[in-house]
Amino acid sequence: MKDRQAGAALGAAGIVGFLALCEAVSRFGVVSEDYFPPLTRVSGALVTEFGDEAFWTALGDTLTGWALGLAIAVTAGILAGVVISTVPFLREATASTIEFLRPIPSVALVPLAVLLYGSELRSVLLLVVYASFWQVLIQVLYGVQDVDPVAEETARSYGLGAWARVRHLLWPTALPYVMTGVRLAAAVALILAVTAELVIGAPGLGQRIAVAQTSQAVPEMYALVVVTGALGLLINVGARAVERRALAWHQSVRGEVTV
Repeated sequence: MKDRQAGAALGAAGIVGFLALCEAVSRFGVVSEDYFPPLTRVSGALVTEFGDEAFWTALGDTLTGWALGLAIAVTAGILAGVVISTVPFLREATASTIEFLRPIPSVALVPLAVLLYGSELRSVLLLVVYASFWQVLIQVLYGVQDVDPVAEETARSYGLGAWARVRHLLWPTALPYVMTGVRLAAAVALILAVTAELVIGAPGLGQRIAVAQTSQAVPEMYALVVVTGALGLLINVGARAVERRALAWHQSVRGEVTV
């Protein structure tokens, strides 16, 4: 607990130091204020954004695309991973396909998303789901492969059925991997949601950032970037909290709590 508090304090000190550096860079003319305004102007623009109803609508649009895309990707990744891992034929048949599709950048699918759905929410979901799905699927595949062979043979000798083995053997072993995949997918989903809005013009914070950039509203643009950064931080902290709660029985978390 003390180590966690010390880490949080150091993290906060790092953020304060970074903000002070940004202020100094602008105030001392290292970078022109036209391109990198001081934090006081950015803070004022941020307060103005908070008072704008359109900002909250855009924030809701971004969170909607993020949450829906993440939910679809996590569900599909877990189901596909369990099925592929438990059927040897499927694992061998899909290995090359997975290795071919996984490295394709989601941004490369932007033309396809625009062609199919224009600037609608479905375009955002297509990119978010594609990028996040692989994070979960790969972790599930690794988690299932980590099942103890002795435990697997013991389960077979006791006559446990397929569902019982998944519930009592496979799932507890794979859960730490699954939670890692979900945490990574949550961050990736936010990145792709904002990127899709920025590039495609779908409603959300990314679209507002693009509008602020084209209209030379530099402080407003940086204020919106700060909001997206804060969202990423909150999502990461929340994902870690959920991971610790879900893995309270696991040795890694129990050891962390003991220390």
